[in-house]
Amino acid sequence: MGLLSRMSDIVQSNINALLDKAEDPEKMIKHLILEMQDTLVEVRSVAATVLADKKQIERRISKLEIESANWQSKAQIALQKEREDLARAALGEKQRVDQALDSLHEQLNEVQESVNKLQSDSSQLNDKLLEAKAKQKTLLIRQRTQSSRLKLRHSDAYNKVDTAIVKFDQYERRIDDLEAQVDAFDLVSETKSLNAELAELEASEEIEKQLAELRKKVA
Repeated sequence: MGLLSRMSDIVQSNINALLDKAEDPEKMIKHLILEMQDTLVEVRSVAATVLADKKQIERRISKLEIESANWQSKAQIALQKEREDLARAALGEKQRVDQALDSLHEQLNEVQESVNKLQSDSSQLNDKLLEAKAKQKTLLIRQRTQSSRLKLRHSDAYNKVDTAIVKFDQYERRIDDLEAQVDAFDLVSETKSLNAELAELEASEEIEKQLAELRKKVA
């Protein structure tokens, strides 16, 4: 697979979708990160070569521009000396140099387009790499969390927590039973107290009645 084709596939890929389909998401994300890193290294190597080509073309253009100006100057001097033949020859050389310049400018435009494309793709690829690394951290945290939970469930501490909860529920139930007994006792006591007061009233009333009858007899 070519470099540009591989870069395009990576940039257009949906990391979340790939991980959802993967049997081993952690292994998949590691593979993606390694592939992206390798591709970035290749991109930077290609970019360095392209930039070197660009500088070489720019140097050649600079030299040919100076040469074209020199032939232009020589043609003017030849005309001033009334040497039209030399002026014509100088302009012919200038034309040759200008044609070479046109070709180099076209090459420079193509190279600049390649540089721009590499910069754009490299930037997108780097963003994807950062996204993948962030996803890797998330997966790692989730894995550690689940491992810790599983370890806790198999530990004595987890069993002790369950036992403590059961004991607490039992203790709470005992307290509820005691409170119920106290409430029932208070209710019975209140009922007894009321009955005692009523009986006392009845006894007092009977005494008053007997006392009244006794007064009548005495009178």
